[in-house]
Amino acid sequence: MRPLPFVLGAAALLTVSAAAPAAAGDSSSPSPFTIQDSRITESSGLAASRLHPGVYWTHNDSSDGPYVYAVDGRTGKTVARVTLRGIGDPRDVEAISIGPDGNVYVGDIGDNLGGQWSHVWIYRFPEPKQLKDTTVTATQFTVKYQGGPRDAEALMVHPKTGRVYIASKSDEDAGLYAGPTTLSPSGVNVFQRVSDLDLEVTDGAFSPDGTRLVLRGYFSAAEYRWRNGKPTRLKEEPGLPLQRQGESVTFTPDGGTLMYGTEGAGSKVTPVDLGGELLPDATAKEQKKNGEYSDRVDGKLTDEDKNGNLVKAGLTFVGALVVFLGLRKLFRRS
Repeated sequence: MRPLPFVLGAAALLTVSAAAPAAAGDSSSPSPFTIQDSRITESSGLAASRLHPGVYWTHNDSSDGPYVYAVDGRTGKTVARVTLRGIGDPRDVEAISIGPDGNVYVGDIGDNLGGQWSHVWIYRFPEPKQLKDTTVTATQFTVKYQGGPRDAEALMVHPKTGRVYIASKSDEDAGLYAGPTTLSPSGVNVFQRVSDLDLEVTDGAFSPDGTRLVLRGYFSAAEYRWRNGKPTRLKEEPGLPLQRQGESVTFTPDGGTLMYGTEGAGSKVTPVDLGGELLPDATAKEQKKNGEYSDRVDGKLTDEDKNGNLVKAGLTFVGALVVFLGLRKLFRRS
């Protein structure tokens, strides 16, 4: 058995290591990637996998068929194509999201006629545990909106309640619509308007802890604090990269970064870090614990942040050292 002083000294060193701030630009931060698959020419939705770290689900806009693609965020290569059976012919697939039930939700909710179709559809299937080309049986849900048809490109599943939300696309009367508490595969699911929006939305996503909602358009993005089923727009706005046709967005699994996608062959997915009030609550708490938190909305650590983290690490070291010396003295006496 190791002597007590040795054990205590090792514990003190581990405490200091845990308290040390992470370096800016850590290698674990997500990197941009380019979708390599020539079959993906109109990537219109993006969702970070729950089961496979670094993998993102996407799909084409229209005229492709009942397909969903899993893309490796490190290489940009497709690692699986899922074919959906048990549904009708997809009409205008615009969004994708993953719920707390482990299911992937696909929104066939676009309406290029400006809101003329009497109904749209949502398809749901379990996220595959293995990444390979496969065919799955999906559940189909019929959707209508309170107030009549809408064109929409954003579907979001809340990660805690499992409730499905759709943001309509309009430069005059955009709104956020909530589905029933539980979607029904029989009959019609009527989505009720719960909030007005002042953005022509092309996609959206909830943070992993459910405390933030981000919505994006072609030229701007907005973030909202989510509380009691309602959004409150934050004063600060997340960064938005310049893209040829900005179509998609998702949070990384840790909630600290937004991944923005665009349409077109060889489309690029670009990460944008978050900080300050834009960080989801759970992410901010974790970053503060690890000395990685920044008040800046872009998540960059200022010199003040770095110095503060060093001071905290120093105080933690001093505290551990005092405990170590005190116990060592007590050990010698006994």
